[in-house]
Amino acid sequence: MLGLIISLIIIGLIAGALARLIIPGRQHMSILMTIVLGIVGSFVGGFLGFLIFQHDPMDGFFQPAGIIGSIIGAIIVLFIYTRFAGRSTRTR
Repeated sequence: MLGLIISLIIIGLIAGALARLIIPGRQHMSILMTIVLGIVGSFVGGFLGFLIFQHDPMDGFFQPAGIIGSIIGAIIVLFIYTRFAGRSTRTR
């Protein structure tokens, strides 16, 4: 169980950091928020991958398609976050 939590944090950090590098602009996020972004992106990417490919998630945790899906999911979540966070800071 501890290994799963540590691997989620590491994959979350990698996916979140890559998403922040790919999305242009400056995001004001801490490392903890980057990890949360990556973890949420992993769930979004996994859900989208299941919807598109109907692939069983029990085939293993560390798969190239799963890591790529995590990064794509993190990019989607960060894009949505920057759009909504940008609107709330502009109206103040």
